[in-house]
Amino acid sequence: METVTRFAPSPTGYIHIGNVRSAIYPYLLARQNKGKFILRIEDTDRERYVEGATELIEDTLKWLGLEWDEGPVVGGDHGPYFQSERLEIYHEWAKRLLAAGRAYSDDTPPEKIDEYRKQCTEAKKPFLYRNYRPSELNYEFKEGVPIRFKAEPKDYDWVDAVMGPMHAGAETQDDIILIKKDGYPTYNFAHIVDDALMQVTHVMRGVEYLSSTPNYLALYEAFSLDVPVLVSLPHILAPTGNKKLGKRDGAKSATEYRDDGVLPEAMLNYLACLGWNDGTEQEIYTKEELIDRFSLDRIQSSGARYDETKLLWMNGQWIRQIFDTQGARALYDRTAGFWPESADNYSEEYRLQVLSIIYDRLKTLSDLKEMTAYFFEDPEIDTDMLKNNKFLKKLSEVEIEDLLKKTIAKLSEISEWNEDVLQDALNALLEETGKKPAELFSLIRISVSFAPFSPALNLTLNTLGKDVSLARLNAVARSI
Repeated sequence: METVTRFAPSPTGYIHIGNVRSAIYPYLLARQNKGKFILRIEDTDRERYVEGATELIEDTLKWLGLEWDEGPVVGGDHGPYFQSERLEIYHEWAKRLLAAGRAYSDDTPPEKIDEYRKQCTEAKKPFLYRNYRPSELNYEFKEGVPIRFKAEPKDYDWVDAVMGPMHAGAETQDDIILIKKDGYPTYNFAHIVDDALMQVTHVMRGVEYLSSTPNYLALYEAFSLDVPVLVSLPHILAPTGNKKLGKRDGAKSATEYRDDGVLPEAMLNYLACLGWNDGTEQEIYTKEELIDRFSLDRIQSSGARYDETKLLWMNGQWIRQIFDTQGARALYDRTAGFWPESADNYSEEYRLQVLSIIYDRLKTLSDLKEMTAYFFEDPEIDTDMLKNNKFLKKLSEVEIEDLLKKTIAKLSEISEWNEDVLQDALNALLEETGKKPAELFSLIRISVSFAPFSPALNLTLNTLGKDVSLARLNAVARSI
């Protein structure tokens, strides 16, 4: 049987990284088995629907390289792929249950249901609507009247691919709503119908749906459907580890991370490994490696703690990997919009040279703006940075001025300005001045950049060029 998986998000706002992981695992499984990955938009909650959210979902999947085989934009044999366009299908399936006596139209006023719920609360017992279902049931389909499933409670045993053998008693099943008053189906009903019609073989979703599984099993049984492989994905936890990750815990949407300069390879790598591993110590995986090694039995059954520091570390690793394996141009092509504004005044060749000496210090592409500013405009002279530097604060102003003058004299003698010649000149300066590298090189580095850190000094000077380097050193010497 062909492996068919799906990602079925609701277009209710930004796409949370927890939602993204729920797309990654079914994608990997489908690709590993040369099966089919479906994108379905579950837009039946019209009150929470957000305009543009579908496009955001599609854009995020494309950014991560999670191409879908069926769904919006690409089409397929099992459309429509928006649940709001499938209402007739849900109504027909509901009518099948009505005709079989396994569902009923229920126009009980919401106020009456609230009263039942209040009675249960006061009696300190769980509220089950089946205990209050009308004595005479209406099995006709009526527009504007909710349709409920008629539960026949029983014990259920099933195996969850992550959680293992599961058991639920009759008390877990109820007369759940299938079709709401507005004619739209509930999630509980629609996903059963859609998964069956789209021939989905593996249903992956958050562990929060585990408690509802007995109701789903009852529906599968009522329709005589084969139950797909059920896969409950544990929560991504807040950094504290004591609750489910939310926006208040500092986690951003996938698009915010993209805008901050996180690479899609890093985001895919990090989220895939957040709650899964292949049993090795490897941490950096290409998409192809993830497809090859992914397995359901390696998904951990407990929640995985979100660690943005680890994500940024991994992003830095990917920046270096792309540069080292694909070349400077491959990384440069991803940097549009991340350079300082002043970089627009310089050639692409110069920006490539800057990137080539700074890339291994980047955690995100957005670091480019701060880390490269001094390559494109003269930094403001900050004598306090010189005086407070841990290697220079023991030197007097006279000593600093003298070191700067000797540096200017030595560098002025260079006729062929390149990194090798510059390194020789810097080494010669160390011998002539008798200073430690940390002292002399810190002075020169700060004087030409006034940045917290910079690449190797000979590389920085070579990239800035002779005229700019000497001009900045002279400007600092005059300000002492």
